[in-house]
Amino acid sequence: MTAALRDDAMRGLTSQPKWLPPKWFYDARGSELFEKITELPEYYPTRTERELLRRYATEVAAVSQADVLVELGSGSSEKTRLLLSALRDQGSLHMYVPQDVSESALTSAAAQITEEFPGLAVHGVISDFTDTLHNLPRGKRRMIAFLGGTIGNLVPDERAEFLAGVRDVLGPGEQLLLGIGLVTDPAVLVPAYDDAAGVTAEFNRNVLHVLNSRLDGDFRPDRFKHVAVWDADNEWIEMRLVASAAMRAHIRALDLTVDFAAGEELRTEISAKFRLDGFEAELSASGFGVERVWTDPLQRFALVLAGRQ
Repeated sequence: MTAALRDDAMRGLTSQPKWLPPKWFYDARGSELFEKITELPEYYPTRTERELLRRYATEVAAVSQADVLVELGSGSSEKTRLLLSALRDQGSLHMYVPQDVSESALTSAAAQITEEFPGLAVHGVISDFTDTLHNLPRGKRRMIAFLGGTIGNLVPDERAEFLAGVRDVLGPGEQLLLGIGLVTDPAVLVPAYDDAAGVTAEFNRNVLHVLNSRLDGDFRPDRFKHVAVWDADNEWIEMRLVASAAMRAHIRALDLTVDFAAGEELRTEISAKFRLDGFEAELSASGFGVERVWTDPLQRFALVLAGRQ
């Protein structure tokens, strides 16, 4: 994982404009901060997806009848327990494979799942989800779950590459379960990524703490302001860190010096929101057929079950 971080930091911080992938928010502190974000009143995606799973997990299990559940970006696996319970009760599930970049989050979640679901084989994988696909365990009928709207962190070309990669490792009839954020009122969207308590701001700045601790950097995270904006043309939220003054940082592990002008922005995340017809077209272009879609009453989030064709 350090090699991937080194590569991303070198490419992103020497680009114009500068950028870093959102996966590097997640060390132990980042995972804790994100769990706090999911409990904030402004952050509706997690509780909306949880309610969808609570209401429809039994239907998902009945349609999928998966014997192996692979979850990409599993985090705490908190919502996934609803899906695991439904698949267990349906009678087919024998293995759960959670994957995450955060070793601490993965280890804790795997231990809890093992205790809560005796008899279920749990095989945790510490990796970037894009590096995991070709190493998935085989099963008679696998389902890959990619929840939390995380697919929205990928730009369209990356999404197409990811979906094609998933299709390549699944057999006919195997499935992909996606949680996606839907386009809704920016007055609701933006506060979800810029909460009044400032938790998301600390989460955003945590990527700089990760660079400091893992690559021997000397960033001053407190000198960067958190900004979240809605890009109406691309229909995504962008999170950025804005330099409060001209400054210079060093990343000793890369022998890299990074200069920031006052007001210069570092993009740390996009979170695309989707329209169902457009997303179904993306799935179709990648070789998936949509089997079921479940949405909340306010049409802010959706669970999409797609089969490999």
